[in-house]
Amino acid sequence: MKSTRALIPVRRIPPILLKLPNNARQVVQTVALSLAAGLSAVAFLFMTNTLFEKTYVAFAARSKVFFVVASFLLIVTASALVGLLLKAFGPEAAGSGIPQVKSSFWKELGAIEARPVLAKFLGGVLSIGGGQSLGREGPSVYIGAGVASNASGLLGTPPRERRGAAILGASAGLAAAFNTPLAAVAFAIEEVIGDLNSRFLGRVVLASVLGAFVVYALLGRQPAFILPAVENVSWIHYAAVPVIAFVAATLGRIFQASTLRLRGRLKREGRVPRWLFPVFGGVLTWLLGAAAFLATGRLGVFGLGYRDLSSALTNDFDWRVAGLLVLAKLLATIFSYSFGACGGIFAPSLFLGGMSGYFLGGLMGLWVPLTPADRIVLSAVGMSACLGAIVRAPLTSMLIVFEMTHQFTLVPGLLLGTIVSQAVARLSGRLNFYDALLVQDGHELHKVRPPLDLQSWQNLPVSAIANPRPVVITDLSPHTLKSAADRHPFAHFPLVSQGRLKGIVSRSDILSALLAGGTPEVRRAVTCHPDQSVREIGDKFIDSPANILVVVSREGEAVVGIITLHDLLRAQASIQG
Repeated sequence: MKSTRALIPVRRIPPILLKLPNNARQVVQTVALSLAAGLSAVAFLFMTNTLFEKTYVAFAARSKVFFVVASFLLIVTASALVGLLLKAFGPEAAGSGIPQVKSSFWKELGAIEARPVLAKFLGGVLSIGGGQSLGREGPSVYIGAGVASNASGLLGTPPRERRGAAILGASAGLAAAFNTPLAAVAFAIEEVIGDLNSRFLGRVVLASVLGAFVVYALLGRQPAFILPAVENVSWIHYAAVPVIAFVAATLGRIFQASTLRLRGRLKREGRVPRWLFPVFGGVLTWLLGAAAFLATGRLGVFGLGYRDLSSALTNDFDWRVAGLLVLAKLLATIFSYSFGACGGIFAPSLFLGGMSGYFLGGLMGLWVPLTPADRIVLSAVGMSACLGAIVRAPLTSMLIVFEMTHQFTLVPGLLLGTIVSQAVARLSGRLNFYDALLVQDGHELHKVRPPLDLQSWQNLPVSAIANPRPVVITDLSPHTLKSAADRHPFAHFPLVSQGRLKGIVSRSDILSALLAGGTPEVRRAVTCHPDQSVREIGDKFIDSPANILVVVSREGEAVVGIITLHDLLRAQASIQG
């Protein structure tokens, strides 16, 4: 388990909460944590929007030469500050933040350190407000989860019991970021928890409503995109919906594959200081954004791109320009995310899908009699399809577009587009973008859902909670050791030679050996079998010097899994929670 030294210190439960019944105490805590998360998300939204309005929008009102020079200086300066911030506070604050929330929920029992949350807030404002082609929604989820997790510590919740706080904060943060409470509930269930029968469901709903209330109170009730009434929709546009959904979903898959490939190469790059990476991404984004601005007068490649997307959704846009912006935005987002700026992919994916739908709607309109309302529907279908193909949360992607527009006429097209989008996504790979990022960083999630009573838990076989895909090393050569240490964050690795377990090697011994040019110590491995019960293996952890058991088959002693004391603790926490 991670060290909790960087977490806000746990306080004793306030006496006023101790006087309340348990159910009432949960409601009070849910309200307090949700409001804190919602306020943090609204503050993040306000600061990113303000920075972008005071810089890029103001620059665009002056001469083109002034815009080119000023935007370059801004994006380079902001990106350099982000790089230094990540170097000081931790590189895990880069990117979206949603993979880190999932990892925290499943691996760290909901405990999120305070330093990366602060870095994500400041880095996100500088990255998105400073022009990187990223979105604020992923950081809002991470910031909300982090604020709620640490605030729950102030209310007396120990780190091992903060799963509820993390998912409540994530839901409130997303609801506040998009002004979409229904989509926030769907996202928490589909993407993070993965269980419609979760005991957190009622509290997630309340948190999402409260997050939306914070936005209503501070920013107003208006949807993210104000559309004209979508009326006079023709039947013929339904024939175009599958085509739009297919193209938008394909763009989403191209983004995922390209980003993962470039990000993987950059992770292996050791010649350039890591803090300079966001600067390189910023310069590449600036080249694309400045070229698009000079050619079209549009700012959509920089930042969220919502201004241009709003214009497209009201048919106040040249459809030919939309095609150019799609290409520039796709490349800019790949560069911004791969080079490690702070920001998410919701806004860019909505932009890519919406603009591609608008472009294709305009192109089809040269031969097919599509109405202006039809083109709005096709843009919305593209938004939902592109997002859905990347995150593979079909209900979330449909609800988020519906709630952002408040147009019921869109629903039939969104449903049809969702079917096509999910088909494209599933045919092109088994992982969504967030899970693929976790795997690339060596954090493949093993989601333990034990029975909810103690006796059944004690009789549970080891195979139900062990990690069935352990990372092993096959020899002690410097190349193998360095590869294991660089690619995976684990503290211990089983050593398997010629199909047989030889022992356990610790990360600290590997790093020391690489530094000294020697061979790491191989420690004795304590084993268990997959059909043994949790009750039977309890004492084995006392005998293990590394607090880790290697699961081996009874036939041939092949390594089939690994189980840590942390696995037992987080599974036990699921019962006690």
